[in-house]
Amino acid sequence: MNILVTGGASGLGNAISRTLAVPTGTRIYFTYNRSLEAAQLLEKECTNCTGIKCDFENQDDVNELAARIESLDIDVLINNAYSGKPVKTHFHKISAADFQSEFRINIMPVILLTQACIKYFRKKKSGRIITILTAYLHDSPPVGTAAYVGGKAFLASLVKSWAAENGKYNISSNAVSPSFMRTGLAADVDERIIEQMIAGHPLKKLLTIEETAAAVASLVNAPAEVNGTEVVIHAGTNIK
Repeated sequence: MNILVTGGASGLGNAISRTLAVPTGTRIYFTYNRSLEAAQLLEKECTNCTGIKCDFENQDDVNELAARIESLDIDVLINNAYSGKPVKTHFHKISAADFQSEFRINIMPVILLTQACIKYFRKKKSGRIITILTAYLHDSPPVGTAAYVGGKAFLASLVKSWAAENGKYNISSNAVSPSFMRTGLAADVDERIIEQMIAGHPLKKLLTIEETAAAVASLVNAPAEVNGTEVVIHAGTNIK
C-alpha cells in the first residue's frame, strides 16, 4: 500500500506518517516544505518513509506533485497540510486578500492533488481519501479563526461530494475532525487558555496527535462501505 501524507514531516502529519509506517509492506510518501530536519529524521527512523519537498504556495510544486501521483502508484491520499496561522483576527477585520490567500494556499492544493488521485483511483477502481478538518466545525469556533474554519467547511463539503461521485469505483472519501492539539499551529495560544481547555475537558487532558493519527489509520484500513463519514474527536462534547 502506497500512502501520500501532505504535510507529513511535522506535527500531526508526522504522527500520521509514523503510525501508518508501522505495517510492513507500506510505503509512505510525505510532503514537507520548511521542515527539512524533521523530514530527514523521519526518513532515517522509518525507512519506508520518503519525503517529497513541496511548497503549497508554489503552483509549480503542486502541479509537479499532482503529475507524479500515478508513477508513485498512490493508494491512499491524506489531505493534512496547512500553511499559515489558523488564528488571525475578528472576521470583519480580515482583509479580502487574506481570504484569497487562505483559499489559494490551503484549498487549491487539496483540490488539485485530490483530482489527480481520483483520476488515478478510477483507473484502478480503488482508493482512499482522508481529509483532516477540525472539530471547530461542530463547536463554537474561537475568535479569529473565521478564515481557517471557513476553509475547513469548504473542504467538508468536498469530502461528501468526492464520496458521492466515486463510491461506485471503490473509492472512499472520509474526514477526521480533531479538537485542539498541541502542535506548531497552536504555538501562539496563551498557556492560560490551554489550562482552561484542560480544566473544562471531560478527560482533563488535551487530544494528542497520536490519538488523532490512530483515527486516521482506522479509516485507511476501513472497508469501502465506510464512505462519506466524518470522525469528530472531541470527547463527546456538543453531541448532536
